[in-house]
Amino acid sequence: MFLPRIVFLLVLTLGLSSSIPSLEAEEMVPPSPAQDAPDIVSLSAVLMDAATGTVLYAKNGNTPIPPASLTKLMTIHIALQEVDAGRASLDEIVELPSESWAVNQPPRSSLMHLAQGQIVSLRELLLGLAIPSGNDAAVAVALRFSPTVPDFVNRMNAEARRMGLTWTRFVEPSGISEDNMTTALEFASFCREYISLHPDSLRDFHSVLEFSYPRAVNVAPEYRRQVGTWRQYNHNYLLTDFEGVDGLKTGYIDEAGYNIALTAARLETRFIALILGAPASWGGDRIRDADGRKLLSWGFDHFKTLYPPEPEINPARIWKGVSKWEAPIPAESIPFTTFIDRGENLSWEVRFEDPLIAPLPKGSALGSLILSDDKGELRRIPLVSPREIEQGNIFKRGWDSVRLFFRSVFFKKAD
Repeated sequence: MFLPRIVFLLVLTLGLSSSIPSLEAEEMVPPSPAQDAPDIVSLSAVLMDAATGTVLYAKNGNTPIPPASLTKLMTIHIALQEVDAGRASLDEIVELPSESWAVNQPPRSSLMHLAQGQIVSLRELLLGLAIPSGNDAAVAVALRFSPTVPDFVNRMNAEARRMGLTWTRFVEPSGISEDNMTTALEFASFCREYISLHPDSLRDFHSVLEFSYPRAVNVAPEYRRQVGTWRQYNHNYLLTDFEGVDGLKTGYIDEAGYNIALTAARLETRFIALILGAPASWGGDRIRDADGRKLLSWGFDHFKTLYPPEPEINPARIWKGVSKWEAPIPAESIPFTTFIDRGENLSWEVRFEDPLIAPLPKGSALGSLILSDDKGELRRIPLVSPREIEQGNIFKRGWDSVRLFFRSVFFKKAD
């Protein structure tokens, strides 16, 4: 039975970037579809809501497994960071040192087929990473952004630490080494940030179905009559076999088995599914794909991301403070993950603690923001002070003390 290993609605706290929205654990009973949660064959699997970070399913989510060519997503991420920062261009021509040529890659490498003297853009190299999963392309990208491959690997590991990924480590940029390591939970978190930072990469790289290289423009004029183009196809077959799938990457080495990082979007909901450790034997890729299909189907059948309208929050009454009123802020982001049958006829209610007496530190609880639908309360978000609320002077404190006394005696609220 896999059910004891399933985690429902557990929100990751893996130190993600502050630019990524996250939620605290929600007080929701485990969903009714527990009995039909998918039976995953692969060693490790995770299903996450990309918008909120809520984990809907986890099997051996903290088990370290080599990511194989999923490693290339970190390589692409660093390259796109450089492009976003204006230090590189997707259309620039990238030098190809001998270390990046296909003939110099380890045996059994997947290849883009880079060779001496070719003219190749950074965009083509990223396509070569995303579609044929070229190990040669990984080396070329690494040497474009660092003086040596080990220096680039140091950047990969530093970025993993910045993201709070404690188990994830890299020893080279392609994924061919079994010494690269991650977990399904950590890599799902990485994919969440990757998609948030580089949303166009799904369209431009990860959902592209085929890639032909080299073409005539990539070789010297004297070789253009007989180019020897390789036409290769995306190994993520769910791109054409499952509604909404538009990324991300597959991977395989003997030591890890078959891996896949999937993402799919339907309406306003996007899920990330990580499958690691499908059997490293004949048919293992079909098992991996079947596990990914089952996990995404189960997710879309039972859950959705809800984006309630922004609530109107009136100021809270503060007693004995410098200011009489304070505008609170929600302690959590408004979008959240809920069951597929919830969210009709939404309404907000604001409830303040009473009385609120200064001084109050920044972040003090001022009340709650309660979201309900036609089936009852759906979510409760703490309301907190955005700044420190200081005490007023002695006259202000004295006057409010008198008012609070009479208020308590006569059970009337002072305005």
